[in-house]
Amino acid sequence: MAEERVRVKALGTWGLHVRTPAYLRGKTGIVERRLGPYPNPEQLAYGLKAEALPVFRVRFTMAELWGAQAENPDDTLEAEIYAHWLEPADAA
Repeated sequence: MAEERVRVKALGTWGLHVRTPAYLRGKTGIVERRLGPYPNPEQLAYGLKAEALPVFRVRFTMAELWGAQAENPDDTLEAEIYAHWLEPADAA
């Protein structure tokens, strides 16, 4: 998945403990690197046995995140996101 364009899934999360910021949901970025498998904190929060999932560091431009309101559109933000929140950017 390195250097691959991905989209953060825009999933509804009412009442769930999630570790993916709402402002990233539905946004497209570039996988900067794979960080390895870690226990899913969304399961740990409820005392469940957590499966180990890959985590990716994804780079987003300010233009992608904030559109025309971005003060410095080419600046970037990197976020560590669990694989189950990501899909290929060309997915419908």
